[in-house]
Amino acid sequence: MNQSAETVSATAGERVEFDSLHGVAAGSGDVNLDMILDVPVTLAMEVGRTRISIRNLLQLNQGSVVELDRAAGEPLDVFVNGTLVAHGEVVVINEKFGIRLTDVISPAERVRKLR
Repeated sequence: MNQSAETVSATAGERVEFDSLHGVAAGSGDVNLDMILDVPVTLAMEVGRTRISIRNLLQLNQGSVVELDRAAGEPLDVFVNGTLVAHGEVVVINEKFGIRLTDVISPAERVRKLR
């Protein structure tokens, strides 16, 4: 039992080195994305936002109208895992709602917003 604890403490103190990611973020070199293509992400479309008091929230019922911070006809925001990636407009196709992307945020702009 004592021997395995020494082995664990010795391996825990070892330095681990990873391959360099230099150039991958900038898009240079060949990058194989096959490993992550099936990773699920959360895609959300946001029409608008508002802030209301809990008192007003509790008074909402069927037929209530909540005013949002956007005018009718403004583009929707498209988020992937909470990060804004595009703007778009609502479309109806075969009686189902969809979104047509009108402006995609560049990767450089997304990275800039993270800082």
